[in-house]
Amino acid sequence: MSQLTVVRISPLKPSIERQTHYNRQIIWWLSACALTIFGMILLGGVTRLTGSGLSMVEWRPIMGVVPPLTANDWQILFVKYQQFPEYKIINNGMSLGEFKRIFMYEYLHRMLGRLIGIMFVLPFIFFYVTGRTPKGLSPKLFIILMLGAAQGVLGWYMVQSGLTDDPRVSQYRLTAHLSNAVIIYSLIIWVTLDLLNRPDPQPAHLLLPSCLILALIFTMIVSGGLMAGTRAGYAYPTFPLMGDSFIPNEIYSMQPIWLSIFEDIATIQFNHRILAYFTTFAIILFVIGALRSDISDAFKTGVKCISALITLQITLGISTLLLHVPTPLAAAHQSGAVALLTASIYITHTLCRAKDSRASG
Repeated sequence: MSQLTVVRISPLKPSIERQTHYNRQIIWWLSACALTIFGMILLGGVTRLTGSGLSMVEWRPIMGVVPPLTANDWQILFVKYQQFPEYKIINNGMSLGEFKRIFMYEYLHRMLGRLIGIMFVLPFIFFYVTGRTPKGLSPKLFIILMLGAAQGVLGWYMVQSGLTDDPRVSQYRLTAHLSNAVIIYSLIIWVTLDLLNRPDPQPAHLLLPSCLILALIFTMIVSGGLMAGTRAGYAYPTFPLMGDSFIPNEIYSMQPIWLSIFEDIATIQFNHRILAYFTTFAIILFVIGALRSDISDAFKTGVKCISALITLQITLGISTLLLHVPTPLAAAHQSGAVALLTASIYITHTLCRAKDSRASG
């Protein structure tokens, strides 16, 4: 009597052509996520600049999706806001109409955060369950997912710091919230380039300078978070001097001295300026060196983009300072920093791929 043999057939891996098609879908998905996060960073800057961040005094991740729909709903929210120090100390006498304006900025900011979560989680599950993610991609996406979950918690943790006797959010928490958003954005851009960027030959000597520039730009964005959190941009609305001198006497005056880096507004603005000078100088040297080297046309476009973006960013930064931090210019300056970071990520990623290609060849 013959035995019946059961053969278990594992699912076939998609063909190269089919995986290429799947990769294209993932690229479009991640690009949409990155673009939305870019908008989120911009809206977050506007929310901060308009003083709207403390207008929602409750954290309701589920029920908070429903906006106030009636006059009674608005009145209840306004009464709750009036119980907190920001209203009593800063906005005493604010009308309901004025409250609605700042409330909607914060409401839209939170709703966009929830939208980004949905935009990322649902397609991630779909691509993973259907086996469309290429090998090694899922762990990277899971890390991004965890950072996204942490971002929501960080946002409320930041808001809580301002719902106290001193109605100002902690510059430490604000900077952490901004930095995490930028890290998430950067990782998504990098992963997208992994799927998109071809390893064209590029000069090896450009990799280290490009990594340095990327680190400088990120550090400058972190410094910008401290500037925003302490309102240090209002302290010295002059350029190139800070008041009457290039180096103010009062910098690094706190004890212990390292505390000045995070809490002294003169030191924070001075550091931000110095970082801008170093970053600009590094980019100029990099651009000159890259254009004199044998680089591909696509890489040359990236180099020209970073050159144009640093010029724009310098102009926006100086204008924001001299004009006492107007909201449109300050928001554009923050967006310009993220755009500059994007160009730097593209350049560094291209050089890394070229290095890996040489090593494997």
